[in-house]
Amino acid sequence: MQEFRGKARAKMQGKFRAISLSYKRAPVEIREIISIDELTIKSILGEISEILSLTEALILSTCNRTEVYYSAEENLDIEIIKLIGIKKGIANSDAYINYFNSFEDDYAVNHLFRVSLGLEAQVVGDLQISNQVKRAYQWAADAQLAGPFLHRLMHTIFFSSKRVVQETSFRDGAASVSYAAAELVHNLAATIIDPKVLILGIGEIGADVCRHLSGSELTVTICNRTKEKAEQLALECDLNILPFTALKEAVNEYDLIISSVASNSPIINTDLIGAENNGFKFFIDLSIPRSICPEVGKISGVTLFNIDEITDKASAAVEKRKASIPLVETIIEEAISDFNDWSKEMVVSPTIHKLKNALEQIRQEEITRHLKNASPEMQEFAERFSKSITQKIIKLPVIQLKAACKRGDAESLIDVLNDLFDLESTPKEK
Repeated sequence: MQEFRGKARAKMQGKFRAISLSYKRAPVEIREIISIDELTIKSILGEISEILSLTEALILSTCNRTEVYYSAEENLDIEIIKLIGIKKGIANSDAYINYFNSFEDDYAVNHLFRVSLGLEAQVVGDLQISNQVKRAYQWAADAQLAGPFLHRLMHTIFFSSKRVVQETSFRDGAASVSYAAAELVHNLAATIIDPKVLILGIGEIGADVCRHLSGSELTVTICNRTKEKAEQLALECDLNILPFTALKEAVNEYDLIISSVASNSPIINTDLIGAENNGFKFFIDLSIPRSICPEVGKISGVTLFNIDEITDKASAAVEKRKASIPLVETIIEEAISDFNDWSKEMVVSPTIHKLKNALEQIRQEEITRHLKNASPEMQEFAERFSKSITQKIIKLPVIQLKAACKRGDAESLIDVLNDLFDLESTPKEK
C-alpha cells in the first residue's frame, strides 16, 4: 500500500476523523460483535448529534468493517464505541478499542477514499462496497448529518470512482466475495456426485452468488424468508425455490449450503443438523454476524468455511486489479488535492461574502444619495454601471484570497480586509 502523506488543510467543523474496525485487525468473531445493521445505524445517527454534539457523521458497516466518520475538534472514538455498545447491548464495548484504527484530517479523508474505491476490500476492487458507501451517505443525509464538507467529499469520491472505471482496469474481471464463493462452490461440487446446492438468503451477496451460479450445470435452489423476492430472482437465474419453513429438511438434504442470512444469531446450529451426519457436507457462511454456528464445523463429515476463508480464494482477476492500484492511488491523490483546495477556500468564503455585502451596501447608499430625482433611464444606467465597477473592484481581492489559501497564509489577508472594510461589524453599526 502506498503511504499517504497528508497535506495541511483548513479546519471545517473541527477535525475530520474516522474510527475503523476491519478484517485487517479484527477476526470474524470480533467483527460480528461490533457489526451494526441498518436499523441500528439509523438509530445511532438519530441520536449522535444530541449525545455527542456532532453535525457531520457517516456510519459504514459491512461484513468486512464497521467504521464511523465524523467531524469534531476532540477525539470521540471511545464515546462512539460506547454508543455502539449501548445499542448492541455490549457491556464492555470499550474493551474492543485495540481492534480499531483511528484516523484524522487528511488521513481520514484518504481512508474513506480507499475504502469507497475498493482498495481496502478483502477482495481488492470489490464492487459491492460502492453501493454500501452510497447507502451510508444517504442515511447520513437523511439524518441531517451530511453538511457541506461531507457532501462535497462524497461527491468527489463518487466522481473519482467513475474515473477509476473509465481510466483503469481496477474494476475489470469478476472478483468479489460473491464470485469467490461461487468459485469455491464449483471446486467443492467437483468432489461430489450429483451435488445439490442450497442458497439461504438473497441479500446483495446471496443474490450475486445466485447470478454467478446461474447457467452452470449445478442444481441450485434458493431458500429465502420473502417468497416474492425469491420467485423474482429464481425467474431471473432459472433456479429452484424452497420455502423457508422447510429449512431443517433442506439443510440435511443438500450437499452444499451457502448462507448469507441477516440474523443476530445463527439460524443453522448442531441441533438443526444432528450429531450424526450422513456423508460429506459443506457449509459456506457469508454472513456478519455469522448465520452458521461455528460448532457445525466440528460435526463429522462437515466442512465449514467463513467469509475470511472465502476471500482468500478469489479469482486471478484480483492479481490483474492489483496492477492497477498505483493508477487508482494517483486518481485519489489528485482528487484529494482538488478537495483540499476547495476545503481551504471554504475558510475565506465568509470573508468574500462579507466583502461583497460591504461593497454592495456602499453602492446602494451612493445610488440612493445621488439619484433621488433621476429619471428611470438614468437610474437603470447607474445601476448597471455601478455594479460593473464593484464587480471589478472585488475581483482582485477574491483572486488574492484564493491564492493565499493555496499558499496557506490566507489568515493575514483576511485580517487586512476585515480592518480595511470593517467587515466584522454589523450593517447597523456601520
